[in-house]
Amino acid sequence: MRKKVSIVGAGNVGATAAHWIASKELADVVLIDVVEGVPQGKALDLLEAMPIEKRDVSVIGANDYAATANSDIVVITAGIARKPGMSRDDLLNTNFKIMSDVIAKVVAQSPESILIIVSNPLDAMAQAAYRQAGFNRERVIGMAGVLDSARFRTFIAEELNVSVENVTAFVLGGHGDTMVPLARYSTVAGIPITELIAPERLEQIVQRTRDGGAEIVKHLKTGSAYYAPSAAATEMVEAILKDKKKILPCAAYLEGEYGISGYYIGVPCKLGAAGLEQIIEIKLTPEEDAALKKSAEAVKELCAVIGV
Repeated sequence: MRKKVSIVGAGNVGATAAHWIASKELADVVLIDVVEGVPQGKALDLLEAMPIEKRDVSVIGANDYAATANSDIVVITAGIARKPGMSRDDLLNTNFKIMSDVIAKVVAQSPESILIIVSNPLDAMAQAAYRQAGFNRERVIGMAGVLDSARFRTFIAEELNVSVENVTAFVLGGHGDTMVPLARYSTVAGIPITELIAPERLEQIVQRTRDGGAEIVKHLKTGSAYYAPSAAATEMVEAILKDKKKILPCAAYLEGEYGISGYYIGVPCKLGAAGLEQIIEIKLTPEEDAALKKSAEAVKELCAVIGV
């Protein structure tokens, strides 16, 4: 019997995640959205691509959460984008209400599922989902670091004119301006990038990584990134469904790791069939530790606004 992945939100990120998951033949896919016709139309279009791709998976769209029953994984992309004149707190409160509604419906249909949160602001939304779902922390994971480290790897590979396959990179902390790209732990074919890229140039690449989402928004003018975010969520789905024990930077609920308790922060996570199977603790320099703590404070401020 094939695995089942439901995706809440049939916008660009959700629909593209459905595309990646189906094209990799990872699972049957259910696309859910409140807008009538949109998930049904996108799902049917994607299903009709499967004979061309030679993939045997089911793809259905629905407005009723009953279609998501007994999902193995639920990827949540629902939420609104920030509109002109909207404060960060307005966005936060609106998306918190959406998340609370979604989680209640998802949990009722799939009480044994693993949740992957993609909605923004990521760390606070993961925190809200964790509190609302009542699941253990292993089954509520935020997608941020996979995307941020992919951006970092892209820029490193471009800078050095090497294959992206040779580049590994780690990004810790919250998803946003306070993220902590760790150049020391980032390598090209095992060689630390600190030995290959001058410090001042490396700092520019780190800053471009922090601004990665904003750079795309600036180009698009309306809308934001979706190919890389959905591919990042798909990598997490694949690691769990195939029990890969893959170490990926994800937002996880910390219980004392890195000296932080009670909040979702981006850290190296081992993902397998149980979801989050281990948090890997690495030694940080005082500067890196301070940056991570600063990132945690930013997450705490957001969580305080919505009371989670």
